[in-house]
This record gives sequence, structure tokens and C-alpha cells, in this order.
Amino acid sequence: MSFLFPSFLWGLLAVSIPIAIHIFNFRRTKKVYFTNVAFLKAVDTKTRSVRQIKHWLVLAARILAITCLALAFAQPFLPAKSTLAVDRKGITSLYLDNSMSMETELNNKRYLDIATSRLGDLLGIFKNATSLQLVTNDFSAQEQGIYPAEKLRDRLTTIGLSNTPRTLSQVNQRQENLAERHQSSGKNQFFWFSDFQKSTAGNLSELKIDSTNQLFLVPIQAQVEKNVFVDSAWLNTPFIRELQNNILFVKVSNSGTEEAKNVVLKLSLDNTQASTASANVPANGSATAKFNFNLKGKGFKKGQITFDDFPVTFDNDYFFVLNSSPLISVLHIYGEKFEGNYIENVYDNDSLFALQSFSAQNVDPGLIKSSDLVILEGVTQLSGSLPQDLQDFVKKGGSLAVVPPTAANAESYARFLSGFGIGGLNVAGNAAPAPLPLAAPDRNNPFFSDVFEESVRQELNLNLPSASPTWSWANAGQPLLSMRSGQTYLNQVSTGNGKVYLFAAPLSPQFGTMAQHAIFVPIMYKIAASSVRAQRTSYKFDENPISLTVENAGPNPVYKLRKDKTEIIPVQRIAGNQLLLEIPEGDQLGEGLTAGYYELVNNNKTEQIIALNHNNAESKLQYYSPDELRQAFSGKKNVQVFDKIDDDAFSTAFEQQNMGTTLWKYFLYAALFFLLTEIALIRLMK
Repeated sequence: MSFLFPSFLWGLLAVSIPIAIHIFNFRRTKKVYFTNVAFLKAVDTKTRSVRQIKHWLVLAARILAITCLALAFAQPFLPAKSTLAVDRKGITSLYLDNSMSMETELNNKRYLDIATSRLGDLLGIFKNATSLQLVTNDFSAQEQGIYPAEKLRDRLTTIGLSNTPRTLSQVNQRQENLAERHQSSGKNQFFWFSDFQKSTAGNLSELKIDSTNQLFLVPIQAQVEKNVFVDSAWLNTPFIRELQNNILFVKVSNSGTEEAKNVVLKLSLDNTQASTASANVPANGSATAKFNFNLKGKGFKKGQITFDDFPVTFDNDYFFVLNSSPLISVLHIYGEKFEGNYIENVYDNDSLFALQSFSAQNVDPGLIKSSDLVILEGVTQLSGSLPQDLQDFVKKGGSLAVVPPTAANAESYARFLSGFGIGGLNVAGNAAPAPLPLAAPDRNNPFFSDVFEESVRQELNLNLPSASPTWSWANAGQPLLSMRSGQTYLNQVSTGNGKVYLFAAPLSPQFGTMAQHAIFVPIMYKIAASSVRAQRTSYKFDENPISLTVENAGPNPVYKLRKDKTEIIPVQRIAGNQLLLEIPEGDQLGEGLTAGYYELVNNNKTEQIIALNHNNAESKLQYYSPDELRQAFSGKKNVQVFDKIDDDAFSTAFEQQNMGTTLWKYFLYAALFFLLTEIALIRLMK
């Protein structure tokens, strides 16, 4: 047995007081003589013996009462079973994981409620401490301070689920930063109450724990549940048209160990159910559901995928937005213009296309990033940042059509095209070679599958344009149009996520009749339609920055995101037509944002609607077991892992293992007992 305050043992000297009173009893007795002396002597002997026993018992009760009282103030305890000792003088930081996965239930109780209850029991142990910190996934400003136990106990009743998952490395850094600001004389101790989800905990092997701090891991014994969630959604075509059949594919995943059979998914558009589909999702696998739907009216349509999946319900909704009949953005970069303005005439006559034309000397790199198709026509020499901007554009999914100039700098173009895997470029002189007729296109090529009607296809065999190729290159990609001599006239090369279309001759009349022929318009239409990048139906909160295409932003615009009564101004910057937004996290807002639809507002005008969903890492319900945690922290002696906290004996077990068994209250009860015994002896033994 040890004592927390051994100096109070000096109080045992107070035992000498009742002993002195008992020994030095200065009261004198009077002698009284009676007639029957023999009888009185017998009575006197009997009374004296009883009184002597009473005095000894009272003395013993007083000595024991004082002894127990002194021991109680010295606070005796039995040493802890663990070698880790909790320092009551250091800072105690308590992390409560309130991520969405803590909504899962165990024995009809949420993991969050179980952890909160056990954390409250722990605060009872530290009830006299004043240097306590409570950390949640919100990382709010009030979590930066230290408070007494009662203050934190009151705050426990207000903690809800957070949409922002935190890695254990972030939590540890947060706690260490507080300990550094509030340096104390004792050692600090950190507590982590969490389900220790593998998908959000981070790499435990890279977690650096300060050896001067004590770390206690308190895992919820979470069970791996069957959990179905939507991973992503996409359209079967790059863009959709109203009043036509459209197809939406939805990837559904299952993070559990049991197959999810006949999961019924509902598709809603603008709060109206549009279609349903069912899927069997294998354990730890995924399946794809297919929805057929029609849209009426142009503009943004709010879509939602819903399904029933118990007991995990926080990820049963997936939000997305469809843009009906969007414009195809075409950027025309020219070096020399021909009188026919062939490119402008093709795309200006259809409202489906949004065409912008700029000289190669004045083009904004931001316009390149926001375009679907870039047509590089008649540029003699590629210089400045233009080659690199175009290569980045193609790698990220854009399409580039290259039309040769009448006189090209062969070296700059050879270097530029080699970045797309096109080599062996050979550039002819300024004089146009003799024109040669084009061969009929391959009707089985998917590029021409829906370009021409059958009557036009038959006509192509009779009347085809001629061309005078000035460029030739090594075979690369897929030839779309060729000369009858076998030389490639139009080549399609897939590189990165995008495509490059390479013409062999300028569009000037002196180099052939391609631009004046009927085949030119459908081919350019098909190139533009194939260049549309798939719509982003939704975004995720942690996808920073989010890139949006905006038009006519104006000088110094300030874009806002609005959802119901919530309105925020994210960190933003504009590069050409691209708006880059950084969505703030919970610690920057005071509270987290909820998934759903957000209006992009500029000057009180709604520019577009976007759908924001939370990261689906929280839906992957795989947890670290206590044994796995011990193995991960096996080399760290200052880390202790508990087995379970789902019983009421957690606080008692923790106190016995790490703080020892306190005995002061038992000695206090004993002191009261002996005082009552003394009173009883004095009053009853007469």
C-alpha cells in the first residue's frame, strides 16, 4: 500500500491525546461509609471492573478513529497493475471520435453514445483536474483550450456526428500542439475513444508518438456490418439531350462480409421518382445498376439515388446534378486565317456549340483548360507556354485538332507532336503538291457510325474531296481518312485521357477541297461531339480545389455557395474560365456542411448548381481490433490498448490498471464507524 500524500501521516501523533486523557485522569473519588461494609465492597468491585472495560473500549475507538482519519487524508492506494502511470498534474487530452461511422449501433446503442458514456465515467476519475481538453472531429476553436472536468461533462451532451473524418496523425498533432502551448510540470496523457476505422485512421506505421506522453487507446468493439453505399454515378454519353432516352450508371459497393441481395435503388429527378433498379452486391465487392430516364426542359436537374440499408443509414443517399443540353465549348486558335472562315462557319450555325476564336499570340491559357475541343489551325511556330498548355489539356481529357499551316516550323511541331506519341513528322515545302482524291471512310469505324445517312454514304463513293498533303508521319493511333495512295489524311491518336486529331493538309483551297465538301461539316461535328468530356455529376467535400467552368465572371467576382439558409464564401481563384473553389472544413465553419445541392451564386444570381457528397471512406466499415492496435504500437511502451469499453466496469478497470485502487474512502468510513462506536459505548454502557 502506498500513499498519495504521506505527509498527512504525521497526523497519527494525535493518537497520543486520547491516551494521555485516559492515563492522566485527575478526577478524585470521595469515600462514603455505609453500615453494611461487606456488601458495599462487593458492589464497588463490580462497578469498577465494568467502568474499566468501558474506558478501554472508548480509548480503542478514539485511537482507531483518529488513525483512520489520518490515513484517509494521506489517501492510501494499492499500486496500479500497469507500468504506465497517469500523472494527475499533466494535461489530459480526450479525443472523442464523432465521425459518421460512429452512428452504427451495438445492442441498440450508437457507438458514439457508448463512447460518450465511458468518457463521462473517465471524467469522474479526473473530477478534481483542471487541465482537461476535449477534441472531436470538428476541430473547433473551443477545443483549443483546457477546462475542468465539469465543463467538459456539460459539453458531452451537445456533441453530434461530424461529416469530417480525421486521421489519427491529425488527432495526435492536435493534442501535441495543445500540450506544447500549455506546458505543465507533469507528464501529459492522451486518450482516444474511437472505432479505429481502417479507411480513415491513416497509416499507423507512420504515426509518431512522443515518448514523453502517455497514450491510451480505447476502441469500440465495432462489428463489421453489411453496408451498401453508392461509389459513383456517370452517364453513358458525354452529354444528354431532353426528351430522349438517357442512361445513368451507378456503381454500388458493399464493404461488409455478407452479400447484399436485391438492393432496390430509386432514381429521383427534381424530387420526382424517375426510375428504379435492383442489384446484388457481393461481399467486399461492387455492382453496377443501370437507369433509363428522360429529361424535359433544359438546365440543371437535381438527381438523387436512395435505397434502404440497415443498420447503417448515414450513406443511403447520393446526390448528383445533370445539365440537360449543355453547350460544347470549342476554342479556335489560329495563326493564319483563310477567306472562307471554315471553322467558324461550321460551329456558328448550331446552338449546340459555343465557339471562341483567338490568335495564337493572344489566347488565354484558362480558356484552353475550360474547352472541350481546341482547334489549332495555321499556326506557323509553337512558342511560349502554348505547347505545354495544349499537352496538359489533352492529358486531362481534352481533344485537340491540329490543322497544318501553309509553312510550318518543322522542328517545333515535331517536338510538340512527339509528346503525344506521334513521331517521324515530315513537312513538305511551301508549294502544294498535286491534289489526290481521298479514299472512302471505313463504315465499320465507330467514328462514322452515326455521321451519315445511308444515302449520303452511297454518295461518298462517287464524290469525295481531294487534298494535297503537306505533312506525313509515322503510323500512330487510328487513321480516320486516307488518300487513295494509302497516305493518312486524318489521324486520331489517344493520349493520356484525351485525343489528338491530326490533319495532313491545310484547309486552304490551294491544298484541296476538303473544307468545301459536304463531308467536312459532319466530320467536324463528330470530332466536337466526341470531344465532350463526361459531365461531372457530383463532387466531394474533400476534393480541394473543385474546378468549375464559369462564363462572364466579370471583374473581381465573389462566388458564394448557398444551401437553404447556409451561405459560405469559399477560398477561390479564377484561371480563364475555370473557377477553383476550396470547400472549408468543419473547424473553419464552426459546424460541418451537409451533403446535398449547392447553388453557385455571383451578384445574387445563381450561375449553376452542384452536388456535394461526403467521402465514402466512412462507408467502408473495417476496423482495427485491439490485437491489431497492440501489434501496430508494439514498439511503444508508452501506449496502452484496452480490450473493450462496452461494459459499465470500464472506469473501474482503468483506475485499477493505471491509477491504482484508492482506499481513502474506506478509511473515512472506518473513522465514522469508530466515532459512532465511541458514542454508543458512552451512552449505552452505564
